[in-house]
Amino acid sequence: MNNISNFLKTAFLTVGVLSAVSSCVKNDEWETPPIECSNKFPEPTIAMADFVAQTPSTGYKLITTDQIFDGYIVSSDEQGNFYKTISFQDKISDPTVGLQIEVDKASNFADFPVGAHIRINAKGLRLGIDRGAIKLGSEDPVYAIGRIPQALVGRYMSGVCNGNGLDIQTIVPKQLTSLAEAKNPALINTLVTVPDVQFNIAEIYPTVKKYIDYDAGGQGLDTDRNIEDKLGNAAVIRNSGFFKTGGELLPTGNGNITFVVSRYNSTWQMLIRSISDIKFTGTRVDATPPKGGSAITYSGSFLENFESYPTNPTNLEVYPKYVNDPVLGNRYWQLKTFNNNKYVQLGANSGSGPYVTYFAVPVDFTAANTLKFNVNVGFYNGNALKVYYTTNYTPLGDITQATKTDITSAFTIPVLPTSGYGTLAPAGTYTFPTTLTGNGFILFEYSGNGSGVTTTIQLDNIQVE
Repeated sequence: MNNISNFLKTAFLTVGVLSAVSSCVKNDEWETPPIECSNKFPEPTIAMADFVAQTPSTGYKLITTDQIFDGYIVSSDEQGNFYKTISFQDKISDPTVGLQIEVDKASNFADFPVGAHIRINAKGLRLGIDRGAIKLGSEDPVYAIGRIPQALVGRYMSGVCNGNGLDIQTIVPKQLTSLAEAKNPALINTLVTVPDVQFNIAEIYPTVKKYIDYDAGGQGLDTDRNIEDKLGNAAVIRNSGFFKTGGELLPTGNGNITFVVSRYNSTWQMLIRSISDIKFTGTRVDATPPKGGSAITYSGSFLENFESYPTNPTNLEVYPKYVNDPVLGNRYWQLKTFNNNKYVQLGANSGSGPYVTYFAVPVDFTAANTLKFNVNVGFYNGNALKVYYTTNYTPLGDITQATKTDITSAFTIPVLPTSGYGTLAPAGTYTFPTTLTGNGFILFEYSGNGSGVTTTIQLDNIQVE
């Protein structure tokens, strides 16, 4: 009873004191209390670059002495694209080294936002290369570099004060000229910006994809999205299945991208903090532009047997009467010769990823009545040829925006042989509708995939009457 009585007396006394204080001060006279911020660790004893230089080529090194160094946060898990890891570099601009620390704690952005000046005492931690990246973490019975338990993070890592609170600086991303330049081990865990970048056409055509894919239950999946620069270099943007804005559509333009350089074993995986790191507002650059098309003539009666063309170069880029346009992939229709006969050919064998390439033949539909051509397939393992007509395609323009009428079913496309090649033979005759008038194009579309349909298609004797 005495303990309860004493507790109640103390509680009433506390309430009384607080009431007296509040009654003596007007609300508008409260002042913001000064922010007290004191550095937990003493001044650095080693430069971050010198600390990282101790990393062994294999295994790990246990830090047994006070090794204190500073860094600046470049990653953020606010949008969910970083998971229980914090990336930081040694300087706010032009860094010489980056490092990643493993922590068993989420929402690290709240304590260590981008640009936060941090200080680390690595005594008791392990330093080593883990799956392609230099990391700092705790001792662990299972993993070489373990995650620091949440309760112990403060033992090793703390913010640096500037007199008014946490010192937060503006990080200036390192300006690179290409995606190839970003694939540098010295840049891992640093923030960089690359200009003139865009998502690969396969990511936005025929359907614009989202930042991440979702399973049947709506759960986000870890997803790779391919990007490319104006020089033809490629890289992967790796997005977590927990990316909060992963359901947004990818931007279809061209521009600057900022990311934290990362690598998983030998695979480079660049990490954005949020979609604001991607500023693709400019016009796309066509890495495989359409060829030909400089002397288009619309005719209602002609036979193209390709015999008048030289076999070099093979991509038909110097032949101005037609347009040869790879929309997906980098393969053009090529001129080939067999048994003294010339024809055009395309296949996806020995390639990778999707291939969609158009061979556009100009036609005066008002004067034309029928379409014929010869066709052959080689090593058939799926349908790869489609035939369309269109009246709103602008030569050398964006062929994906053309309105295409599929007339493939009017022709007989062989499905043999499954090994080797057969003989070019007539595919049939298609009669144009009487309502089809004006200038337009016949489009021969090759659609294959290096990991799926790789059937080779050969075309000859394209005839309009």
